[in-house]
Amino acid sequence: MTEPMTGQPMVRAERVCKDFGSNKVLRGISLEVRPREVMCIIGPSGSGKSTFLRCINHLDKVSAGRLWVDGQLVGYRESGGKLHELRESEVARQRRDIGMVFQRFNLFGHRTAAENVMEAPMTVRRASRAAARQQAAELLTKVGLGDKLDAYPSELSGGQQQRVAIARALAMRPKLMLFDEPTSALDPELVGDVLAVMRALAEDGMTMIVVTHEMGFAREVGDALVFMDDGVVVEAGTPRDVLTAPREERTRTFLSKVL
Repeated sequence: MTEPMTGQPMVRAERVCKDFGSNKVLRGISLEVRPREVMCIIGPSGSGKSTFLRCINHLDKVSAGRLWVDGQLVGYRESGGKLHELRESEVARQRRDIGMVFQRFNLFGHRTAAENVMEAPMTVRRASRAAARQQAAELLTKVGLGDKLDAYPSELSGGQQQRVAIARALAMRPKLMLFDEPTSALDPELVGDVLAVMRALAEDGMTMIVVTHEMGFAREVGDALVFMDDGVVVEAGTPRDVLTAPREERTRTFLSKVL
């Protein structure tokens, strides 16, 4: 786990709300994530965890409130006390610094592991094919797939595909990594390899927000733990405090079913 954090937050959420029609999914989320910190978010299905992650990189637009990543307002600029939505090209530039790994791997099935990792650096950062290939080889080796560069997704296990997805996100050299239940679609025996990669990223100092059901990972790797339910933060603290001595009855009820 990382040392105590100081200075400007990497992520700051201020009363973030998100509505889908009459459905209020987020009801005023406020929290901070420091550089090099690993924040794990837990809670029941439908509590708004994944939506909050998607708001951080503006895949979902907030209905109210504000989000900053590394001091930059996400998705908007402020002028005269009013918010004005950024153009899509400006939002895309912000997203370059935010890596996201989803439950489903979303790899290009017609491209090899290396080609999946090479795509964004070549398209967005205009890297040469040779440089992108070298970086892809280094990243796939980092996630334990140095011998799978030329394998297609259909030739890889779910855990291997998810590790390719992590390498692909890292290829943009992000300041922040978002993980949306990255092991939930995997067979149990494949979970450990993915969590080991994430644990190594944390040890390297990557700032991470992880929506997860893996309580052991949250306890061992997380610096902060947030329990969400019904679109609000019910409880937050260190993983040890929240998991072993939760203050809120709702937290205790949830943990009694998952621990």
